[in-house]
This record gives sequence, C-alpha cells and structure tokens, in this order.
Amino acid sequence: MKVLLRSDVRGLGRRGDIVVVKSGYARNFLLPTGAALVASSSTEVQASSMRKARDVQDAKSREAAEAQRVIIEQTAFTIAARAGANGRLFGSIGETDVVNAIRSATGISLDRHAVVLAEHLKEVGSASATVTLFEGVTAVVNVEVVAK
Repeated sequence: MKVLLRSDVRGLGRRGDIVVVKSGYARNFLLPTGAALVASSSTEVQASSMRKARDVQDAKSREAAEAQRVIIEQTAFTIAARAGANGRLFGSIGETDVVNAIRSATGISLDRHAVVLAEHLKEVGSASATVTLFEGVTAVVNVEVVAK
C-alpha cells in the first residue's frame, strides 16, 4: 500500500515522502495515528509541498544547530559531584548530568539521547562528550568534573 507520510517515521521515511508499506502496518498504525495518508494521484502535489516545507524547516534548524554548536564548543562545563579522597566519585556522571550542565550554563535544552559519552565519568578530571544537535551537526563538549 502506498502512503504519504504526514510526519517523520523512524526507519520508514520523512514528512512528504511517499512510501510503500504493508497494508496491515498502514491500517493499524500509520493511518489511525495520523502519521500517514493513503497515497493517490492527487496527493503528489501535496507531497511536493510537504517536502518543500520540510526542506525550509531543515535549513532553519541546521542554522540554529550551527549557532548552538559554536556556543557549546566555546564553553567549558563544570560539574560538581561528591568524591572520595582519592578522586573517585560516589556514583557517576552520565548523559543527563551533561545535559543539565549545558542547560544551566548556556540555556540550550537538549535530549539526553543527543549526548554520547564513551562511558560514565567516575573520577574527578576532564573528559569530552559528543553532542548531536542536528543531522550532520555535532559538537564536542569539554566537561570538567570537580569534587564538592
């Protein structure tokens, strides 16, 4: 069954794409949730206008992400955590802690899934994390963990 996607569907396509899916998937998920419409010859015009709007929105989002990347990469983030005498933390610093540090220092709100740490930080010191701001726009965050 051919459907026109009204919103982005992970693993299937983006808004404005006409895709072929199994009829059960369309009937039971895509159509009831409003994520898609049944494609016909008249929906081609609607699909092209959706793609144009999507491209304009993506360009604006990419520009905003580039501006955020510059701010994030120029800022040094400090996270205070309880630590023992040897510098080992009681607990660890994870992606959520990095997101909170970015939000408090710059006001930029991110999803915790956008932050990638090699592993949770368990010692006092500096580390780096990668933040995906937009498709193809990533920033390297320098995090300094200090003892309280």
